[in-house]
Amino acid sequence: MTQIITRPVPQRARLMLEQAGVHPLLARLYAARGVVAADELDTDLAGLLPPSQLKGIDTAATLLADAIAAQQKILIVADYDCDGATACAVGLRALRAMGGIVDYLVPNRFETGYGLSPEVVQLAVAMQPDLLITVDNGIASVAGVAAAKQLGMTVIVTDHHLPGDELPAADAIVNPNQPGCRFPSKCIAGVGVMFYVALATRAELRKRGAFVDRAEPNLAALLDLVALGTVADVVALDRNNRILVAQGLARIRQRKIQAGIAALLQVAGRTATRAGTFDLGFAVGPRLNAAGRLADMSLGIECLVTDDMGRALNIAQELDAINHQRRAIEADMQTAAAIQLEDIDHGGRASLTLFDPAWHQGVIGILAGRVKEKLHRPTVVFARVGDELRGSGRSIPGLHLRDALDLVAKRRPCLIMRFGGHAAAAGLAIRENDLAEFTAAFEEIARALLSPAALTRSHETDGPLEAGYYSLTPARLLRDAVWGQGFPAPLFADQFEVVQQRLLKDKHLKLTLKKGNTRLEAIRFNHPDAAPDRIHAAFRLDINEWQGEAKVQLVLEYFEPA
Repeated sequence: MTQIITRPVPQRARLMLEQAGVHPLLARLYAARGVVAADELDTDLAGLLPPSQLKGIDTAATLLADAIAAQQKILIVADYDCDGATACAVGLRALRAMGGIVDYLVPNRFETGYGLSPEVVQLAVAMQPDLLITVDNGIASVAGVAAAKQLGMTVIVTDHHLPGDELPAADAIVNPNQPGCRFPSKCIAGVGVMFYVALATRAELRKRGAFVDRAEPNLAALLDLVALGTVADVVALDRNNRILVAQGLARIRQRKIQAGIAALLQVAGRTATRAGTFDLGFAVGPRLNAAGRLADMSLGIECLVTDDMGRALNIAQELDAINHQRRAIEADMQTAAAIQLEDIDHGGRASLTLFDPAWHQGVIGILAGRVKEKLHRPTVVFARVGDELRGSGRSIPGLHLRDALDLVAKRRPCLIMRFGGHAAAAGLAIRENDLAEFTAAFEEIARALLSPAALTRSHETDGPLEAGYYSLTPARLLRDAVWGQGFPAPLFADQFEVVQQRLLKDKHLKLTLKKGNTRLEAIRFNHPDAAPDRIHAAFRLDINEWQGEAKVQLVLEYFEPA
């Protein structure tokens, strides 16, 4: 069952925003998202939370400044997703600009797994680092940090994931979610944490007089990377994250961007001067992530750290080809999953667990997300890796996935070999002969934690769009604003008469709708089923640009008979 609901709009907040000069449409939308004063919409860099509130950041900055001054070798250990790649690029560019000798190592997810494992430390030894710094990982790397320390390395952990019961014995830990950290933005991405560490390191070097005879690096030039990683990692856009993203987008639109991001936008067919969060999240991010899913994220990092536009374009085209390969693999996996789901009463379940020995471990997270979106159930998908199953899960509102796996682990000791993640996504490993037991245990936890209402899919909308706003100016206004997780992009709902409809590429439903005397073009992607004569639809106001002409288009997320 699916329902269309309308989020309430606090009228006092809406009026106050309008009186402060906010566009009436945006005032309504912002008020519905909890904004009560216009200053909350200020995206000036001066509004960023101060680095000093991050526990451990002063120690980290001192250690990095000491390493730079002594010309010690610094090695960044990155993660293999877009957040990890951008965090690594920020670290490389910032620390090198401060005079550091910096290199990086990104684990191969198929060989050494996630994070700073002892195996990764052994790979790092060959590079002879004096200091290791993790980005977007490390908070769960107890054994890996211990191994690095035993070999005489200084270790700094920068991460944003939730810690386990034991913290690694690093020389410094910078993670807003570690115990005792007062930093208010608990949802900052890994790239945001590394950006803050760079700010603190620059301040420490400034205090030491390191920039008396040379220019300070302009770290604002890295905000396009911060914006990309923040959006792609789907962290909640609280005010601090919105500032980071807005500043990064502003630089992208002014074409003050890294060559790699410019190249990725170009191969994706997007225009930098009109780029928005949708472009970062659904065009650039997936092409970077494809490298980590099917190949080696070093390719993505190299794209982000080169200043040679020709080289960036070559790498971006290679990443685009890998992404096409990923889509083909994903399509085959979706077909196999659909066959499995035919034999499962998913309506009567609170969770779903799927496994096929032929599935690619680099794509199971995407498949879990697709199934979760389609059936509105927390979903874990497994692939066979050696003598174990590695799983990737995606969850729905109401079930904190990492905490749910923690409950499974506590109630069934030794069932889960290892796990980690956050509320919406998590990873784990189990033994193949324990699959049935895990399926039952996960279902038990999900059934206990999820209410029937939580298992009912709902499209939370902003209600009808006023008739005068079905035009390009409001559409551009919405496109240019910052939206994302926790600050959702506008989704409207209304009833329409269906005048015409046809299929595009055998899978996208193209419609002409009528509202009063107004005719509107609309499309519902990946939905070949015909619409009834009158529909109640949840839709986004979008712009369709073709051969230099721009027209308003409604993108239908869902419709039902009116």
